[in-house]
Amino acid sequence: MNLKIAVLAGDGIGPEVILQAKKALYAIGVVYHHEFIFEDALVGATAIDKTGTSLPQQTLNLCLNTDAVLFGAVGDPAYDNNSDTALNPAQGVLKLRKELGLFTNVRPIKTYPTLLNSSPLKQEIIDGIDFVVFRELTGGAYYSEKKINQEGTIASDLLEYSEEEIARIAHLAFKSAEKRKNKVTMVDKANVLETSRLWRKVVQNIALDYPDVALNFLYADTAAMQIILNPKQFDVILTENLFGDILSDEASAITGSIGLLASASFGTSNALFEPIHGSHPLAKGKNIANPIASIVSAAMLLEHFGLHEEAQKVHEAVLKSIEYNVVTIDLNPGTSFGTNEVGEFVSNYILNKDDLLYFNNDNVHIGQSTIV
Repeated sequence: MNLKIAVLAGDGIGPEVILQAKKALYAIGVVYHHEFIFEDALVGATAIDKTGTSLPQQTLNLCLNTDAVLFGAVGDPAYDNNSDTALNPAQGVLKLRKELGLFTNVRPIKTYPTLLNSSPLKQEIIDGIDFVVFRELTGGAYYSEKKINQEGTIASDLLEYSEEEIARIAHLAFKSAEKRKNKVTMVDKANVLETSRLWRKVVQNIALDYPDVALNFLYADTAAMQIILNPKQFDVILTENLFGDILSDEASAITGSIGLLASASFGTSNALFEPIHGSHPLAKGKNIANPIASIVSAAMLLEHFGLHEEAQKVHEAVLKSIEYNVVTIDLNPGTSFGTNEVGEFVSNYILNKDDLLYFNNDNVHIGQSTIV
């Protein structure tokens, strides 16, 4: 398979972690005889510095004419609070989602057996967690009408959804549940919000098309509590933009590190893959950022194009790196490994899947890499 991939590394640690994802994809290409063509483009604060806008037209054109987008992170303290849309890195991301029609964000939440001690929750609560959050991405308060009075003392953000916007993500959530544990949990605030009542009506109607999938409802505050108290009850969580943003970040914390979690955003014809962490500018250039989320995002890209065996190989390599403690400081404060070393381990494992001589087991465990 040949794929043309737009690479938007962005700001802060984005370029460092995305480089490791590209290494993994290159290794997959070598082993499985695929060709991945990467084309770099500017976004975020880096784009503002060079072009005066957070999403240059050239970047958008590239994304619209490639098979997929591999995204890093955006954000820089110099711009993050700028009210000028063109000079705000986050606004570039929102515009990119809108222009690409990326209406569904998918965030898998899964624990690694050897990292259970890294979670703030008890092992018996998190052991075996495996659920996914489907967050609507282009509607709701983030994109609807915004107002502020002349004095700057009263502001409003319109929370608006259409039946079509709800239905298109609901179908994807139910289809995912059919391949998993046949359970969808709809999260809303139908006790107070008219939009949530519309969500319930639409989702209940769609559920009739998926008779094998159980549907239940939770208010957002109750869902936030249950993600902490009993996260293993969940299979597919379906929710709107704002609630999804909050709940998926909450869920990410229980795995032990936000640096582990990947995401994918889908539209009718476009797809974007990115780690859920931010640009972390204080870690920039220090070789300490965890690249696993970016690498797993690359695995989600492979899955999207039906390359399931290849994606599984990436997951296997990541699991092996964690198993042998080839990790960054967020997972092991005493580690001797950094961003580049973790990426090298993963890519080398893929390239040498049957050759255990490329690392020395004892040395890896004590933090002395012999990766070649």
